[in-house]
Parts: sequence; C-alpha cells; structure tokens
Amino acid sequence: MTFFFHLHSGLRYLVLLSGVIALAFFAFAVATKRPFDKVGRILGASYSGLLQLQVLVGIAVLVTRGYYPALIGHIVMMVLAVGAIQGPLGATRRRLKSSGETPVGNEPRRAAPTYVPVLVGTLVSLALVVGGILAIRPGLFVSTAF
Repeated sequence: MTFFFHLHSGLRYLVLLSGVIALAFFAFAVATKRPFDKVGRILGASYSGLLQLQVLVGIAVLVTRGYYPALIGHIVMMVLAVGAIQGPLGATRRRLKSSGETPVGNEPRRAAPTYVPVLVGTLVSLALVVGGILAIRPGLFVSTAF
C-alpha cells in the first residue's frame, strides 16, 4: 500500500529536476534563437513522460490510500500541468513535420518551429506542479510520514 505513496513522493523530485533542466535549456534556446531540434524534443518528451508517469502513480495512490478533500486542488493542478506541457509539445511536433513538407500550390513553406511555445508550456506546467505540491504539503521538499 505504501509502495505507490513512496514512489509518488520520490518521483516528484525527478519531475521537478527534469522540468528545471528542460526550462533552462528552452530558455537558452530561445535566447540564442536556436531552431527546435532533436535535443529539445527529447528533453520535452522526458519531462512530459515523467509528469504523465507521476499522474498515473498518483491515481494508484488515490486507489490504494483513499481520498481526502485537500486532494482535489492537487489533482486538478497536476492534470492541468500535463496539458500545459503536452499541448505545446504536440503542436511543435506537428509544426516541425509540416515545415519540412513540400508546399501545395502557391502556399508558402511554413517556418520551422521555435522554442517559445514549449518554453511557455514548461514554465506554466512547472508553476502548476509547484502549486499542486503546495496544495497538499507545506513545502516543495517536505516529506510526510502519511
């Protein structure tokens, strides 16, 4: 029963670390006007994947440990955090595909995607993750024996 709780609690640090690394890289890429590339796709997918895994483990915690009213804010913020990063990543990936295609007729070729949407999505997502953690804990790095 406590396995999922401890896994969920420990995975939080990996989610925060991968989010901060992705945020730093995306900010650097925006500052240097770097085009969206494989490294950005991998960092974004890593952060998004860890966040989605965290949500799945959180569902297992909810099923095995039960519900209490303070969890509603935590759950809503975490689900919104997944959407905040997954939306820009998916849109950037689709735009990357279409920028390499041959235009039809007189259509201009689409510009290659930038890191700006992914940077904003990561920033919003990390803010929601921090808010979700603070909805049920007194601090980001505080562990409870619950």
